[in-house]
Amino acid sequence: MVDIHSHILPGLDDGAETLEETLAMLKVAADNGTTDIVATPHANSSYAYSEQVADDLVAQLNESVGSLIRVHRGCDFHLNFDNLSKALEYPAQYTINSGRYLMVELPDLASLQVMRTVLGRLLGVRIVPIITHPERNGPLCANLGELRSWVMDGCLLQVTALSFFGRFGQTAQRAAETLMNSGSVHFVASDAHDCEDRSPNLAPAYHHVGQTWGQDAAHALFYDNPTAVIMDEPIFPSAPRAAKKSRFAFWK
Repeated sequence: MVDIHSHILPGLDDGAETLEETLAMLKVAADNGTTDIVATPHANSSYAYSEQVADDLVAQLNESVGSLIRVHRGCDFHLNFDNLSKALEYPAQYTINSGRYLMVELPDLASLQVMRTVLGRLLGVRIVPIITHPERNGPLCANLGELRSWVMDGCLLQVTALSFFGRFGQTAQRAAETLMNSGSVHFVASDAHDCEDRSPNLAPAYHHVGQTWGQDAAHALFYDNPTAVIMDEPIFPSAPRAAKKSRFAFWK
């Protein structure tokens, strides 16, 4: 599996605090089938993001872990005015492996129409936004139709593995399943912050997706699509499928 969202770099945000914790997280990921993991420290008003610092830490980790697991550099890009201005001018500072894909976390309180316009500006400079954990964003959970329109514009969606098991509440769990039922999800990632509560172990979610939506879906969401991201290869989002019957299909 390939994990495109994690907070494993030590001391940069609210994820791993020490190098020892980072190495323990990488071992958990590797022991449970992850071959590649993208380090995505926050870039927001609380945590300053430095491409050079992140690159140096990623290089140090790859040297330390050898063949255990491969670490890549990205960031958890919070969509605000300052970040947007910088990304439009210097996109490679924020995108995964300096390619086309950008992990984008949307604010909880914002006009969805404004967000669509802003995402369109990123797409206009050939940045592909990957909307992180939309199932945990209240306004998006209330408007699946708007989210589907973003996918048709060219955005991609990443759901958090633990959302399937209720870690972020029933609303997020229901939203994750509804998005899966509609065929709108392109990635499942860990958004790992530690070894236990928010672990980088993707195996339970992989098995859940495989059993519920089929092995082809699991392979696409945990391997094919995230591999394309770290290799900077194109992913072509398809039209979302009609939602199948589900106890969680509550959106109109």
